[in-house]
Amino acid sequence: MKISRIARIGAVGAVAALALAGCAANEGGTGGTTEEPTNSTLSGTVDATGASSQTAAQEAWVAAFQTANPDVTINYEPTGSGTGRTNFQEGASNFIGSDRAFNDEEIAAGGFGACTTDDIVEIPAYISPVAVAFNLEGVETLNLDAASIAGIFAGTITNWNDPAIAEQNDGVELPGLAISAVHRSDPSGTQETFANYMSATAGDVWTYEVSDEWPIEGGEAAQGTSGVKQAITAGNGAIGFLDASQAEGLGLVHVGVNGEYIEYSADAASALVEGSELAAGRGEGDLVFDVDPAAAPDGSYPIALVSYLIGCEQYEDANVAELVKTYFEYIVSAEGQDAAAENAGNAPISDGLREKAIAAIDLIQVG
Repeated sequence: MKISRIARIGAVGAVAALALAGCAANEGGTGGTTEEPTNSTLSGTVDATGASSQTAAQEAWVAAFQTANPDVTINYEPTGSGTGRTNFQEGASNFIGSDRAFNDEEIAAGGFGACTTDDIVEIPAYISPVAVAFNLEGVETLNLDAASIAGIFAGTITNWNDPAIAEQNDGVELPGLAISAVHRSDPSGTQETFANYMSATAGDVWTYEVSDEWPIEGGEAAQGTSGVKQAITAGNGAIGFLDASQAEGLGLVHVGVNGEYIEYSADAASALVEGSELAAGRGEGDLVFDVDPAAAPDGSYPIALVSYLIGCEQYEDANVAELVKTYFEYIVSAEGQDAAAENAGNAPISDGLREKAIAAIDLIQVG
């Protein structure tokens, strides 16, 4: 099956759901699209919230899945990862997207209201670089090492013509302009990914505990990925971090890795994740990567977001279970990953990871 066309739509607002119509039809099966009529017997609605980083990918997934299954509605509301996890714990979302998995303490506490047991499925479905993006008139790219990036966001480097920046950017005319560092106001897995990068690679500069919440005063706070982009776009001298799929039109930082400056790309981000181990001590369906930016291989981009789909192993409603399971199966398929990559620019998961993801999805009970 092949995605012949995926309609791009604008970013969804904080209260709008991604219940999208696709633009092709199904060829047998329930996940892919061609221009043949669908034979799907699936019907019903599932509600989901979570990572705004997945917005463009979810647009593609929802459009294709609903085209193949015209009696199904997938509502995905990009509330941010933290809100998504809260909704899942409270039973307000059938599944969620999250830029970080539930941590060991949350897993041990259990009580996931969407599920009838404490066993959950967490699968990495969206791998994407986290871009460090800026708005500096007349400058399109900058080289910055980990210490400089950490210094900017820790507030110890405050001007664009600081020697720490200038010495890495010979020939670039840097203005004597104050730096406005933009971070997320909401709990965010993208933010935690970025903080983890700074802590792992410049721990003498970024001395704060890694968290999905911003730990220090100062700078500018913005809601969601779209809010960060808007804040950067609006202010000459601003810099921030956001999912690379949303960084179009901004100046971009090439990040120092082992003496080289690496431009973000899907392949470079995938190289970082593929070299990482799965976290130990997790359940059979709980596939969580332990990504170490300090161990980034040569040529890899060291700030990579691993965003998860999270669902229940056991649902009270068998129809919801079947819809979630079938939707997850489509997302991790080669067709689903290619559709997302076309729409969002993320790195498709490897065949080896796909096998592990399918085994985890198979644990979802449909009745």
